[in-house]
Amino acid sequence: MAPGCPFADHGGMNLYLRLIWTLLRAHFMRALAFGDTLSQFWRVLPNDIDINLHLNNGRYLTMVDLALIEFFSRTGFLKALVKQGWQPMAGGVLISYRRDLKPLQRYELRFRWLCSDERWNYMGFEFVRGDKVHAAGIMKGGAVSKEGLVPTSAYAATFPENLREELQRRLAQPLTPDVIAWRDSEKALMQRAQSA
Repeated sequence: MAPGCPFADHGGMNLYLRLIWTLLRAHFMRALAFGDTLSQFWRVLPNDIDINLHLNNGRYLTMVDLALIEFFSRTGFLKALVKQGWQPMAGGVLISYRRDLKPLQRYELRFRWLCSDERWNYMGFEFVRGDKVHAAGIMKGGAVSKEGLVPTSAYAATFPENLREELQRRLAQPLTPDVIAWRDSEKALMQRAQSA
């Protein structure tokens, strides 16, 4: 295929099929509360692997994106974003790899909302097989309007009244220690980059 074709890169057709499957699954499954943990079960396919014959490190983050889409859909965030004309945006990710996932192995991806600050929502995730954690991390994401990043304090007004109280409780939860440490390391990283 020609360079630049979306299906030519790392099994793009397979990723589109996974996206369609994720959206269909989200549509037919029960709604999630904001504090629930989402579980997805996947298998390492041949076009997921790299030259070391295990799940490609970049593919982990693609799967996290799919979990985020399903979480947003099943909690009502996606509907609220579309209604307001906002767009979801990832602001960063921290991931640690511990054990590899080999071809055709089945694994579970667990995804949940940890906490939020005035700008970002922090989500935790783990790739699990049996009782072993193969990779774990944190991602942060937000909503963007034409004016820029939407403050998290503006979210509640976009949700139906029956969900606002739960959302406000979630937004008011304190930052977790791992998120605090990550924010501090990000500040140091950006300071170093700006002084380079």
